[in-house]
Amino acid sequence: MDGGSQHGLKRRLAAIVFADVVNYSRMMGEDELGTTLAVRARLEEFSVLAQTHSGEIISTAGDGVFLLFDSAVDAVTFAVTIQKQLHEMNEKDADRKPIVFRFGINLGDVLQGNGELSGESINIASRIESFSEPGRICISGTVYDSVSSKMSIGYEYLGAQKFKNIKEDVDVFQLHDNPTSAAMTAGLRRERKKNTASFAGDPLIDQSIVVLPFAFQGSEQGDSWFADGLTEDITTSLSKFHQFFVISRNSAYVYSDRQSSPQETAKELGVRYVVHGSVRKAGSRIRITIQLIDVIRDRTIWGEQYNREIDDLFDLQDEITQTIVSATAAKIESSELDRLKQTPPANMAAYGFVLQGQRYIFSYTRNGVSQARELYETALHNDPKYARALAAKSRTLNLDWRYNWAPEPELAIDNALTLAMDAIELDSLDARGFGELGFAHLYRKEHDAAINAYERAIKLNPNDADLMSDMADAMAHCGRSEEAIELLEKAMRLNPFYPDQYLWHLGGAYFNLKQYEKAISTIKTMQNPTEGRRLLAASYGLLDMTQEAQQEAAMVLKAHPNFNLEHWASVQPDKYPDDVSHFVEGLKRAGL
Repeated sequence: MDGGSQHGLKRRLAAIVFADVVNYSRMMGEDELGTTLAVRARLEEFSVLAQTHSGEIISTAGDGVFLLFDSAVDAVTFAVTIQKQLHEMNEKDADRKPIVFRFGINLGDVLQGNGELSGESINIASRIESFSEPGRICISGTVYDSVSSKMSIGYEYLGAQKFKNIKEDVDVFQLHDNPTSAAMTAGLRRERKKNTASFAGDPLIDQSIVVLPFAFQGSEQGDSWFADGLTEDITTSLSKFHQFFVISRNSAYVYSDRQSSPQETAKELGVRYVVHGSVRKAGSRIRITIQLIDVIRDRTIWGEQYNREIDDLFDLQDEITQTIVSATAAKIESSELDRLKQTPPANMAAYGFVLQGQRYIFSYTRNGVSQARELYETALHNDPKYARALAAKSRTLNLDWRYNWAPEPELAIDNALTLAMDAIELDSLDARGFGELGFAHLYRKEHDAAINAYERAIKLNPNDADLMSDMADAMAHCGRSEEAIELLEKAMRLNPFYPDQYLWHLGGAYFNLKQYEKAISTIKTMQNPTEGRRLLAASYGLLDMTQEAQQEAAMVLKAHPNFNLEHWASVQPDKYPDDVSHFVEGLKRAGL
């Protein structure tokens, strides 16, 4: 759309795309001719594909390209499609280093005059492209607002970013490969406001705590997983105590790249205590520096530096946890202290492979889950009786079943069940195995066994927010939606940067209770609305809001062209047939 002319300049609303090649200068230094030809071939694909999406290349400069499109939907569709083509070209050209692009997309006014384009909107797109990770597509909040209700792709909110020479902070979203699994990705929530409330009056604050990601200070960055592992294991150990209220690991990791002080972080999360520190690994020795801060009293109440052999790590983690418990004056029962000790693997290599796998599984992509499983299998090769690795591998198979990534889905969930049972047999004090067992039982429609497994898991780890969300889903499918809502509300407090999946489960519980307005308002706060559209369609249908129901039904079919109501109803894990019929009736009224 063109605007009026002013001072010889014309305004045009456009979607702006910037893309460039990662490590271009280094690649040119290594192979100037080959890199030039490879990049040129890819830019030719840019030109052809842009035209089919109402776009045009404005300029190219070596490794970079600047494009304009008539709409944000066209721009995002182009970027997603060209990234897939670039991946395929790299696979065909396997003998040379891959040519990897990153993308930035913005929507806004562009000023045209004297054959030149200018405007802050262009600068924002350029800054977003520079911010984007290799091989990824990042978009501004204005683009997200334009496309999120129209396109079936996944979105991950990366927060409001400060960019050089841009006056206002810019909301940035990263596109996710799979809109379904994107709903499981924890991260910042756009609607969340900073918690500036007083600590007074919060019944949870006295023994509330967050373990911030430990900084890794070793020379080998490939060993940084070691710091991640220490953070996760101390968080898990503290989570086992009912007296504590422990912020989820996933929410804590949101602060890994932020410049907030521990005190500022604690106030934003609404907790009293903060654990933070650093890890240095050199050969077979580790040095851990750690502090515990009481934010209410604004002082460090404990600090220590440990120099130990790596093989002493598990005893050291137990020692650190017990010291934190003592320093906070928490009243811990002896039975809870008995559960503190972890069952270590036969060797540290197995532990390392499990921690490295965690980095991949939290991506919730098909490739990431596959890579995680390979690392868990390597861990089991080192220690076939490592319960944590068995539970982790079970998790990958449950995800394969959930997202239909396995060639034989039913075999995947059966194997997940077997692995979880093996994990429990080897370590009956690890909540992870019981959690995976609960999921497998639920979708095998073994409802009582599922609830029993989840109850055991929550008893062992009463602060695991993701376990609570999964258990709440199982409760809702078993006719216990009121309890599910209460559990989900606690999970959201423990994991304030909760994934959309929590909202999905919460919306489902409201729907079961026939509170359709609450179901709709809940699902509408999902940052990835694709998988919630079935609930929206059914809720609108049962409210006789025909137009809205049909619109949502159309989006369901767009995301799932082969959607079959009868098949979908057959795989629903509801315990009671009336709950399935209730949902099916709503979908039928929506036209599905």
